[in-house]
Amino acid sequence: YKGVIDMPPKVKITKKMIEDASFEVIRRTGHENLSARTISEFLGCSTQPVLYSFKTVDEIREAAYEIADKYHTEFIMPKDTDENPMLALGLNYVRFGQEEKNLFRFLFQTDKFGGKDVAVLMADPELSEIMEIMAAGLEVDIVPAKEMFLTFFCVAHGMASLLANNSMEYDEGQCRKMLENVFFGMIAARKGE
Repeated sequence: YKGVIDMPPKVKITKKMIEDASFEVIRRTGHENLSARTISEFLGCSTQPVLYSFKTVDEIREAAYEIADKYHTEFIMPKDTDENPMLALGLNYVRFGQEEKNLFRFLFQTDKFGGKDVAVLMADPELSEIMEIMAAGLEVDIVPAKEMFLTFFCVAHGMASLLANNSMEYDEGQCRKMLENVFFGMIAARKGE
C-alpha cells in the first residue's frame, strides 16, 4: 500500500445524466453544438460513457427534445393566479422565445424536430382545459374557441419566432398590447362589433 494515494471514487455517468447534459448543452449553446464531445465536456468525463449509453448523437438529441418539450410546456402554462389564462399563455409563449432562444429554435425551427403539428397541438390534453375556460368565458362552443385559439397561437408563435431569431426587440408591454388586440379583436368580431 506504500505510495498509493486515496483517489476519489469515479462518478458513474448515467443515461439520465447524459440526457440532462444534452438538454443543457442545447439550452446554453444551441442544438448545432450538440456532440459527444460537448456533452462529455459538460459532464467532465471522456466521450466513452456518452457513446456507451447511446448509439448515436441523434438518439441523444431525441432524448433532449423530450426534456425540452416538457420544459417548454411547463414554462408556457398559465398559473392559477392569472386573470386571463389565454393572454397569460400567449405572453409566456412569447417570453419563452425571448428567454430560451436556443430551446425555441431547437423545438420549432430545426429540420428533424420541427415542433408539433398544429393539429397535434390543438388535441393536446393540457390545452383542453384552457380551451374549455376560454369557451366558457367567451360564451361560445368549443369549436369557435379552438378557431380563436389557433389564430391567437399563430400570432404568439410569430412573435416568439421573431424574438428567438433576434429579429424583433423585446418589449413586454408592446407584446401584451398586440396579443390583447388580437384576443379582444376576435371577441368583438365574434359579437359582430
